[in-house]
This record gives sequence, C-alpha cells and structure tokens, in this order.
Amino acid sequence: MSQCGGHRIVKKVERDNRAWIAGFAVAVLAALFFAALAHAVVQGATQSFDASVRSTIHSWATPQLTGVMSGVTQLGSVTVLLPLGVILVWRLYAAGRPRAAVLLAVTVLGAQVFDQALKFGFRRPRPAVFFDLAQPGTYSFPSGHSVTSCCFYGVLAAILTAGAVSWRRKVLIWAVAVTVTLAVGFSRVYLGVHYPTDVLGGYAVAVVWVAMVRVAYEMWLAKSRK
Repeated sequence: MSQCGGHRIVKKVERDNRAWIAGFAVAVLAALFFAALAHAVVQGATQSFDASVRSTIHSWATPQLTGVMSGVTQLGSVTVLLPLGVILVWRLYAAGRPRAAVLLAVTVLGAQVFDQALKFGFRRPRPAVFFDLAQPGTYSFPSGHSVTSCCFYGVLAAILTAGAVSWRRKVLIWAVAVTVTLAVGFSRVYLGVHYPTDVLGGYAVAVVWVAMVRVAYEMWLAKSRK
C-alpha cells in the first residue's frame, strides 16, 4: 500500500471516529432530554408552558394558515409516508442500494413501533383540539407525526447526500428535510392535536432511535465485511 493510500485510510478512520463520537454525544443528550421532559410531563410540570405556547400559536390562526397547516401535517402521516416509503425503498433497491433501502424501511417502521409503545406507556390524554377537528383516538405523548417525520426525512436526507460531492446539494437537501420536519411538528401544535412538549419529545425520541439504528447498521456492515 502506498503512503498516500495509507494516509487517506487514516484520515477516513479519523473522520469516522469523530462522527461516531459526535453521534453518540447527540444521542445521549437527546435521551437525557427526553427522560427529563417525560418526568416533567408525568408530574404535570409542563402544563403552564404547554398552555402558553398553544395559546400563542392559536392566536396566529387565519383560514389561509389553517388550510396550509392541514396540508403540511399530512407530510408526517402514515397515509402519506407509508406509500412514499414503499416507493422509495423499491427505487433504492432497484438502483442497487439494498442496504439503504433496508435502512430506510427499518428506521421508519421501528419508529412507528417505538412511538406506539411510548404512547401506551405514558397514556397522556390529548389536548382539546382546535378548529372543530376530530379528536385523534391515540394518546398524546410523544407526537407520532414528529417521531416519524424526523426519522423519515432525516434518514432520507442522509441517504441522498451520501457520497455527494456538491456541498450546495447537501445543504439544500438537509435544509428541506429539517424544514419539513419542523413544519410538521408546528402543524400538530397549531391544529391543537398535540401539546408542544409532545412534539419536543417526539423529536428527542427520533434522534435516539436513529442513533440506535445507525449503531446496529454499522455493526452489520462490519460483520458483512468480515
């Protein structure tokens, strides 16, 4: 092996190690944040915060914004993400990226299971909805739309930017993913179907779950290389 080739390998290992450390640190912080938030929710310590934020956001309501938010919130729904996910998994597999296809499928489906388990664990009742919308039949904490959209669009952005040379393309893709994810979370509070702390909890859960999937994925890759 040439000195130049060895140098590139060392640099790659160093970058991978830094990415692992950064990812682990973010996951730990997200887990700690979720634990503290969940404890506060169970103790009823977030009621004032939730009520204040809900009231403020609801004061911004207009018929036009309500129409937009009703559409945006669908971007985090199962009715949209399930067929979209099936198409993307098929396209990734057909394009010769079976690992990326499996990664997307496992992340999104696992997020749904994770979210439902936490919902039934905390059993937080839903808030009073706005705009005479139908009351969702599931529990409130954490927000399933927030968990799923964060996992779906985040992992999809990572897949689309993997190996990309153009930093502008990477920035654009990640900007779209983050914007859509935040917009979905905001729509849940705006429509009154979730408390703000449900949405924050959903994002924290998504970060932890994606980190767990990444660790499992890296272990799978290491085993397959052997």
